[in-house]
Amino acid sequence: MTILRRPSVAISLTVLGLLALAAILAPVLPLADPLRGDLMRSLEGPSAQHLLGTDTLGRDVLSRMIYATRVSLVVAAGAVLVALLIGAVLGMLAGYFGGKFDSLISFITDAYLAFPPILLAIAILGAMGRGTVNTVGAIAFIFVPRFIRVARGAVVARRGEVYIDAAHVIGASTPWIIRKHVVPNIAAPIIVQAALAAGFAMLAEASLSFLGLGVQAPAASWGSMLGDASQQIYRQPLLMIWPGLAIAVCVFCFNLIGEAMRDAMRA
Repeated sequence: MTILRRPSVAISLTVLGLLALAAILAPVLPLADPLRGDLMRSLEGPSAQHLLGTDTLGRDVLSRMIYATRVSLVVAAGAVLVALLIGAVLGMLAGYFGGKFDSLISFITDAYLAFPPILLAIAILGAMGRGTVNTVGAIAFIFVPRFIRVARGAVVARRGEVYIDAAHVIGASTPWIIRKHVVPNIAAPIIVQAALAAGFAMLAEASLSFLGLGVQAPAASWGSMLGDASQQIYRQPLLMIWPGLAIAVCVFCFNLIGEAMRDAMRA
């Protein structure tokens, strides 16, 4: 039984796929301008014209939610991809060659993990400045050690296998051995880690944007919308429900997929 046949995975992939599709098609969908406000219609509740109501500046919440989906998904995916590329390469090289290089990478990784991730990301953004690109970099930075550990552990577990020794005996070059034998055998745990990291990356982006350190106006992400809505919680509490629910659903879906992949790999 493949993980795709699990109801939880199928539902999660469907939800994420629909969100991604809505984000891609946002410019051609019959939506209100997400940046156009009307102060006369500020903080209105759901209606036929504005299905999810309006925000403080009278902007359509549904439109902003869909456009914010693009930002939240891109930031999370970009951060995970950057962290995967850097962490997997460093971890693979450290596990394969060992010695002083392995000791150095392990020491740096342990030092990384000694700091609370979100505080480290806040410090990075404080030094680099706010913005979408810097947010991707800050989130990627805090996830690199996790990919290093996973990749290193997988390589160390397979470094002494017979097929690796046989490749050395026949005179195969190190790059060829890594490309043909090491990378394919560590791909599964790396993919599982990426699936699990995606949910946490989205949560990290939402936290940073909520604090005003992530995505900056006029662009919007679910985290920044949640931050804006928190200032109007007593006047229009529904504003916090929509972005909060979107974040919770996406993180839950990513975690379900990651857990299913991890269970399948252990079976």
